[in-house]
Amino acid sequence: MFQMYFTEQPMSAYPVAEGNRLGYTSTIFPNQYFDPQAAARLYQERLTEYLYADDLGFDGIMLNEHHNAPFCMQAKINIFASVLAGATKKTKLVLLGNPLPVSDNPVRLAEEIGMIDLISQGRLVSGFVRGAGQEQLATNTNPAFNRERFEEAHDLIIKTWTQPGPFRWEGDHYQLRLVNPWVRTLQQPHPRIWIPGVISTETIVWSAEHRYPYIALNPTMDDANRIWSIYDKAAERVGYKSGPEQRGYLIRCHVQDTDEKAIENARQFMWMQGEFIGLGAFEWQNPSGYSSPSGRRQRLAGPKRAYPGYEEQLAGFLIIAGSPKTVIQKLRKLLEGTRASILALWGNDGMINHKDSMNCIKLLAQEVCPAVQQIGDELGLKSPFELNTPVSLAATPKEQLRPVPVM
Repeated sequence: MFQMYFTEQPMSAYPVAEGNRLGYTSTIFPNQYFDPQAAARLYQERLTEYLYADDLGFDGIMLNEHHNAPFCMQAKINIFASVLAGATKKTKLVLLGNPLPVSDNPVRLAEEIGMIDLISQGRLVSGFVRGAGQEQLATNTNPAFNRERFEEAHDLIIKTWTQPGPFRWEGDHYQLRLVNPWVRTLQQPHPRIWIPGVISTETIVWSAEHRYPYIALNPTMDDANRIWSIYDKAAERVGYKSGPEQRGYLIRCHVQDTDEKAIENARQFMWMQGEFIGLGAFEWQNPSGYSSPSGRRQRLAGPKRAYPGYEEQLAGFLIIAGSPKTVIQKLRKLLEGTRASILALWGNDGMINHKDSMNCIKLLAQEVCPAVQQIGDELGLKSPFELNTPVSLAATPKEQLRPVPVM
C-alpha cells in the first residue's frame, strides 16, 4: 500500500452568507472577500500539518491546484511543493496535479518540476490534470482545445525530460524554436506520473495506454470498479495486465478520538456542497467544448440525481469518519471493494480547526495507516514502489508485456 495525506487547503475564512446569497462561491465570487490575514494564518497551519505528516511517516503528501474559488488555496501547486521539497525529509510529494492545458510553456513547467525533484532528492511523483472547466475560464484558455493541449503538453514535457537538447518543437498548440533547459529531473528516465480524475472515459483509457496509475477522486465503490474495468481493458489492448498498483482512490476520511467528535467534524466536508469545485453555474464547470461528445451524451442521457446528503454519504462510504477502530473497519471494506493500492486520505476541509487537523493526522499515521498497511498486505495490494513497476509503458521491458491475442 501507498498512503498519502491530502487536504484541498480550504480558505474557510470568507463570508458564507454572501456566497449563499449570490448562489455561487467560484469563478466570479468577488475577491474583495479574500482575507489576507486569515489566509496567511491558514497557509502556516497547512505547512505545519504537512511537516507533521512527514515526521509521522506518511508515505506521501498529495497536493493539487484550483483557481478563482475559496475551496482551494493552492493557486500554484509547484510553489507549495517547492517549499515542502526543502522542508520535508522522507515523504514523497505527489502532485495531482499540474493542469497542463492552462500552461503556455510546458518546457518551463518541466524545469519547475525538475527543480522540485532535485531539491527533494527524488521524492517527487508528478501528476498531470486537464483542470476543471472553471480553470479554463480563470486562465483565459479555450476549453475546446483542453484535451489536445493536455496531450501535447504531456508529450513535450516527457521529451524535454528524456531527450537531450537542443531540439525544436513544432506542434499544433506549442511552437518552440529552442528546447534545451539546463535543469532536468533526478529520477530517470523521469519521475513517476499519476493521473487523477473523476470518471472521464477518455482520460482513464489514456492513462492505461501510458501505464500511468489512475487516481479516482472520491467515487462510489461501484463507479470505482467501472473505472478499473475500463482501465483494465485498455491496458490489455496495449499489451500488459494491469492490477491494484495502477489503482488509486481518494477518500474523505476524518479521525478523532471518538466517533461522535469525528462525525461532528466531518460535516465540514459538506461546507460547499460542490465537492471539488464549489458552488457555481453548470456552464462554468463544463464550458462549451470542455467535455467530449461521449461525455456530454452520457450526462444528458443519465438520470438527474440530487446531491447526496451527509448521512447518505457516510452510509455510502463517500465519507468515512470515526475513531481509529471505526475508520479501520470501514477502510477494510473500501479496500476489499475497490482493490486500490494507492490510498489518498483527505483529512481536512471546511472549518475543521488546526488542533483537530493535527490530531487527525496523528491518529491516521499512528493507528490507522499501520493497520491499513496490514490489510493491504492481506489483500495483496502492492504499490508501484513496492513492485518497482516501470514509470510508463515506454519504459516497460518487453519481457514484462503480456502478449494480447489479435481480435
